[in-house]
Amino acid sequence: MDTARRNFIGGAWQDARSDRTDSVIDPATGEVITEVASSNEADVAAAVEAAAAAFDEWAATAPGERAKALSALADRLEERADHLVAIESRNVGKPISAVPDEIGFLADNLRYFGAGARNLTTQAPGEYLAGYTSILRREPLGVVASIAPWNYPLMMAAWKIGPALAAGNTVVLKPSELTPLTALELADIASDLFPPGVLNVITGDGEHCGAALVAHPKVAIVSLTGEVTTGKAIMRAAAETLKRVHLELGGKAPVVVFDDADLEAVVAGVKLFGYFNAGQDCTAATRVITGPGIYDDFVSELAAAAKSLNVGSPADPDTELGPVVSAEQRDRVAGFVDRAKAAGATVVTGGAAASGAGYFYEPSVITDVAQDAEIIQREVFGPVVTVQRFTDEEQAIKWANGVDYGLAASVWTRDVGRAMRVSRALQFGTVWVNDHGPLVSEMPHGGFKQSGVGKDMSVYAIEAYTELKHVMIKTG
Repeated sequence: MDTARRNFIGGAWQDARSDRTDSVIDPATGEVITEVASSNEADVAAAVEAAAAAFDEWAATAPGERAKALSALADRLEERADHLVAIESRNVGKPISAVPDEIGFLADNLRYFGAGARNLTTQAPGEYLAGYTSILRREPLGVVASIAPWNYPLMMAAWKIGPALAAGNTVVLKPSELTPLTALELADIASDLFPPGVLNVITGDGEHCGAALVAHPKVAIVSLTGEVTTGKAIMRAAAETLKRVHLELGGKAPVVVFDDADLEAVVAGVKLFGYFNAGQDCTAATRVITGPGIYDDFVSELAAAAKSLNVGSPADPDTELGPVVSAEQRDRVAGFVDRAKAAGATVVTGGAAASGAGYFYEPSVITDVAQDAEIIQREVFGPVVTVQRFTDEEQAIKWANGVDYGLAASVWTRDVGRAMRVSRALQFGTVWVNDHGPLVSEMPHGGFKQSGVGKDMSVYAIEAYTELKHVMIKTG
């Protein structure tokens, strides 16, 4: 990998106007991997102008041609999967065994988005007023500011650029300053697939790069995956020019487990989706609400499962749990657990940062926490699972819904009627029954309440990057 990486703007690699770079850190060791461009307002302006200049041509490109380019990008990503997996694993700290599935999934996403753009629908043309024929068109919005998170850098980049480009928009992608490396690889891989300026990638922090991108008057829509406070700040900034916003924000997924649930399946599901990516997932199964009859056995079995996780180097194919992304994130996770302990919570297992190099935190199970406790109400984003015991179905639903978030949830029961009833009552964008975590390109992903605005994946994501135009033709 290059010792310094530049921005990709208008089809060419460019140094940051500031001549500054930011260090990219390996979370497993704390060592510097490389340096990347530290962009500022001038770099943002250049990228947005390049995207704006490319818009008319790309918007006029037939959907089939856009689909072909996205499909070709998917092919190339799969062809270079081993290279991308190694970079993503090292930059994010993910176990290397977990990343290949992400590459296959995001490739499927890109192919789906391209195909979806060829099949967008509207109300049928017709004579809704005598002497006039009305036609609805879906028009691309313009320049899209895509801001991707650090927990799934490459996959979230695909979720953002895929529907935006498929719909005929041009994109300025800003990855997280913590994990920019696969976004830069993406730009390199795609460099000859799209006309110059259609896809631009710039690196930098939120203060000097992200804020300028959000505020730029030629940006038509800002798409962010990130935390709630950042989403609120973007909404405020977007109001100045009435930009659209597309936000996938935090989550605090309840895992509602009734006494008749398959205990072995629940434990396996929470072991996987509670600690996957070190719990750094907005849909992570980290808030378990169990029935009184299954509670004790579940806590005991989950604690044993957490202790059994193989914690170690992301490069080791046997590793199941790697580090969190940064020292700051490790300290944040530790702070949540320490404050919970001080308030009377019980740490069944884990509950401390691991010793040695890197930003590791022990897989933890926490019990004896009240519904209004901080660790229940706020997103920890680490390998920490809380377990509460409910008394009846009404309380289970109340507790599950009793947070500001509404991204994802799961219900575990053998009773079909209860599954239907509870899944309907839960105020979350996705509800799984007897599983937690699977996603498909054809179905939308997005939240209720403070978990965001708009949907990723599915045809609804493509529609989010379009505007309806009514064309009314006088025929008589």
